[in-house]
Amino acid sequence: MNASLIPSNTLQLTIDLTDEQFWQLCQKNQELKFERTASGELLIMSPTGGETGNRNIEIAYQLQGWSRQNNLGKAFDSSTGFKLPNGANRSPDASWITIEKWESLTTEQRRKFLPLCPDFVTKLPSPTDSLKKIREKMQEYIENGARLGWLINVEAKQVEIYRPGRDVEILENPTTLSGEDVLPEFVFDLTTIM
Repeated sequence: MNASLIPSNTLQLTIDLTDEQFWQLCQKNQELKFERTASGELLIMSPTGGETGNRNIEIAYQLQGWSRQNNLGKAFDSSTGFKLPNGANRSPDASWITIEKWESLTTEQRRKFLPLCPDFVTKLPSPTDSLKKIREKMQEYIENGARLGWLINVEAKQVEIYRPGRDVEILENPTTLSGEDVLPEFVFDLTTIM
């Protein structure tokens, strides 16, 4: 097994695991947060600090509030794992899928890492995260079927908006974000986290 330290608070290991073995590893080590790249590299993520954790729950709170009002889909927090079409296992900070996708899943699939890419994802980097790595993850989500992604960079007071087939749009110091046609009528209030 090769191990190398990544500049952010992530430990990267190369290890061959089946999907079931990866699931079991995560279940037996619930105090840790794991992701797995498409090439099978295991990433052990450090817990977030208080500020980032509070901002993450604010994002999830607003997304869940909107989702409960319209019943168009299901919202998820940062502890939810997704098995992307490219084979990677990822956990965005907040995400959402359509009700059609949710209803197409079996009971067993709903209990484990969801075997699909969310329609919407958001990432909120910690001060120690590598923006380059986060941007690569955002692009990976789009390449695997996400229709809208927000990278909210509180430190720079910027939001990068990711959409399929379009260049990344960068907003400077926005106060709100639109869910566009992916999250109809959802307006995220950024003043609560920036």
